[in-house]
Amino acid sequence: MSDPGSRRARAQEEAAEWLARLGNHSISTQTVRDFRDWRDDPVNDTAYEEAEAFWEASGRHAADPEIMRMTQEALARGRRGSLWGWLRKPLGSASALALATTAVATAVVLTGQMQPAYSTKDVEQKVVRLEDGSRVHLNVDSRVRVKFTREGRQIVLTRGEAFFDVAHDPGRPFVVTAGPAEVRALGTKFDVRRQADGDVQVVLVQGSVRVAGSGAPTAVTLLPNQQAVLAQGGSIRTAPTNAVNATSWTTGRLTFRQTPLAAAVAEVNRYSDRDVVLSDPALGQRSVSGFFDVGDTEAFARGVAELFDLTVTTKPDGRYQLSPPTPSAPDA
Repeated sequence: MSDPGSRRARAQEEAAEWLARLGNHSISTQTVRDFRDWRDDPVNDTAYEEAEAFWEASGRHAADPEIMRMTQEALARGRRGSLWGWLRKPLGSASALALATTAVATAVVLTGQMQPAYSTKDVEQKVVRLEDGSRVHLNVDSRVRVKFTREGRQIVLTRGEAFFDVAHDPGRPFVVTAGPAEVRALGTKFDVRRQADGDVQVVLVQGSVRVAGSGAPTAVTLLPNQQAVLAQGGSIRTAPTNAVNATSWTTGRLTFRQTPLAAAVAEVNRYSDRDVVLSDPALGQRSVSGFFDVGDTEAFARGVAELFDLTVTTKPDGRYQLSPPTPSAPDA
């Protein structure tokens, strides 16, 4: 039987490494799935929550020039000893904080390294730590521009979708602009998506946000498990939603609940260069429910085929075509 203390220590080190891995690089959909599988273990999940809590607490120190210098020196020397051991040192010491920042803030985009924009390609995601401690999880084929001032924090979503985990700062409102939509928050978690038809969808997970539009007569305030869709003409429609399901892409999994097959196919195809296609548009009216791994279009196609008694054909260009079964010839 493994020693619980050793297992916990290993989980803590892995949690620090996951924070660095998720925040310091572009991440593939496979990486997101690997992270979800790792975090399914309760010990790992607890360790990651603790690491996140430290990350949040240390975010306000990230811009300190001395801490930045010491962190960079520590990074240059390389990893020595237990990463999580650094986190146990008193935060009152500048050197201890610098080393702790090394463990989890490899993922931090330090002030001196800030870029005006972040983007992802067709089949990648990216998690970015902003200078105030907020995090932005960019979905595939997405782009944001960032502008921070003493008075406010402004993000422009120029394309795609992003999940925002906002650090609380009452003195500097956090405002996301996406087309005609403006989403204002203080400390909260929410998702903003620019849809293909030009509409903008906002889903609130935690806290509250105020959604306004250039043509909307009034703004609306969302509560958790509510969504707002701002149409091109300026109208805002609100409706209840399951925020966990709506943002499940951040965990490497897509969740459908009585979703039209055509809509599910379109969503699945966002994450792969091997699309699923329907031979008959009428198939798209059927409803599908289930959990599917992001990027695994083949598993989705075969699962749907089994559900609806369809056939899957791999096309010469690599696409998976779903078709009704070919009627068997009558016996002679």
